[in-house]
Amino acid sequence: MNRTVPLADAGALPWWQRPVTLLFLMAVAMPLSFATWSALLNNFVIDAADFDGSDIGWLHSVREIPGFLAIGVILVLLVMREQVLALSALALLGAATAVTAWFPSMAGILIITMLSSIGFHYYETVNQSLQLQWLPKERAPQMLGWLLAAASGATFVAYVLIVMTWEAFELSYNTVYLASGGITLVLVAWCAIAFPQFESPTPQRKSFVLRRRYWLYYALQFMSGARRQIFVVFAGFMMVERFGFAVHEVTGLYLINLMVNLVAAPLLGKAVHRFGERRVLIFEYTGLTLVFLCYGGLYWFGWGVVLAAVLYVIDHIFFGLALALKTYFQKIADPADIAPTAAVAFTINHIAAVFLPFLLGYLWMVSPGAVFGLAACMALISLSLALLIPRHPVPGHETVFTTALPAPAE
Repeated sequence: MNRTVPLADAGALPWWQRPVTLLFLMAVAMPLSFATWSALLNNFVIDAADFDGSDIGWLHSVREIPGFLAIGVILVLLVMREQVLALSALALLGAATAVTAWFPSMAGILIITMLSSIGFHYYETVNQSLQLQWLPKERAPQMLGWLLAAASGATFVAYVLIVMTWEAFELSYNTVYLASGGITLVLVAWCAIAFPQFESPTPQRKSFVLRRRYWLYYALQFMSGARRQIFVVFAGFMMVERFGFAVHEVTGLYLINLMVNLVAAPLLGKAVHRFGERRVLIFEYTGLTLVFLCYGGLYWFGWGVVLAAVLYVIDHIFFGLALALKTYFQKIADPADIAPTAAVAFTINHIAAVFLPFLLGYLWMVSPGAVFGLAACMALISLSLALLIPRHPVPGHETVFTTALPAPAE
């Protein structure tokens, strides 16, 4: 790392050395590894280690453990700066992805998955903190939208390259994993060499922070994680189980999602800036309620595959509006709380990931439609919570029940 530069002076640096540029490079580097790992995972574990349903269940359980333990970031920050931790975690993700094919056994794959997951979840936790510290409040929604678009673009490129070159060049898992993880490592090395250490104006607390006045943010994070698990685990599974989507058809649906996100993500950021977090989140949760009810209708009323595909894309767009949750917290937070609260919130977001897929898997065997009905109920709970967000949230006015008095410490 080079010299330390106060954030207020970063505007005098060349554009390629500014904090926003670093955020964009990291936003691109992460999905190059993670998206490639995800795209090949199911095929790799079956071909290399003959995984069955139980094995893949264990794999995803192991993958979620670091997310639940993201609160450990607070301890790491006692000995490491956030910027250094973000790049170190990203390097771990890239390195674990690069060597994935070297360990074609149940134990090896679980260990590599754990390492890559630590890198992914710790990077995401610190990255969210850096975004909220480095982006000015008046520009944060738009910039978060562009960062989401950049990540979608990188994922899109990775998927297209896999589709175009896998059979044409008879690539191996080892070649693709090495290339994707290696590119991530090259980008991380450039970020470590080319950028100075940026010093935020407010030092971050290096202790556990759990404040009563953030309760609504915590509740929204918990519900967001619960709904997200149902989408991630069961929506894609539905496309294969009920409608018989082949690998190329599922990948095509992912590509459509990414192309839509490239256009929609910046617009979502503008929407948050114009209409505010309260209105945007109310719109998101209302839309998700309808989407999940329609998912249930695919089973209850036998609706067709075209509607299923359309709902899948719409579902993905709605989840992009979750950036409003970040900017809501940015507006109500004590600036010194951003880093420790990001770790706490990430853990809260992953609580449901520990038990929900396992329990709902049994419900799915009895009634798949009921799983999506339950998801609609969760979206309605989120909607009721969003109604408690004030039109103009600030410290001391975090909910409609509080007034804009000086924010208490607890």
